[in-house]
Amino acid sequence: MTEPFSRRTLLIIGVSAAATAATAACAQNPRPPSELAVYKSPTCGCCSAWAEHMTGAGFKVRTTEVDDPGAVRRVRGVPDSLAACHTAVIGGYVLEGHVPAEDVRRLLVERPDALGLAVPAMPLGAPGMEMPDGRRETYETLLILKGGGARVFARHV
Repeated sequence: MTEPFSRRTLLIIGVSAAATAATAACAQNPRPPSELAVYKSPTCGCCSAWAEHMTGAGFKVRTTEVDDPGAVRRVRGVPDSLAACHTAVIGGYVLEGHVPAEDVRRLLVERPDALGLAVPAMPLGAPGMEMPDGRRETYETLLILKGGGARVFARHV
């Protein structure tokens, strides 16, 4: 005759099953990377403000000051037409300019076959470009396609 399972045995089986399921779920949906490498000019204050925006959004930011941030952009294949004041790298993607944290999170979840994201120029109201009087410009975050093209990824009003 078989002995019934004790409460302790059932508890151990239940916890083990839950841990196995959680591990499987993590393997299927790994956490997006949060380490962000930022390359900026030593004199650029708006780049530092953008890095603070990203830190405040939960990203781990490592800033490197470089004499020519454009060199990093060019090595990563970002066309000059999408240039901004700083370049960042996260999870195999490049970020050019004042890209909002919410767009970066979406990029890392969707994982499109692209180089990364860009907010060309320096639009007023973008993260790091906030104005004391609250002025804002409508701007777009562009998905940088392989081969140099781009398409709209997000609109910000």
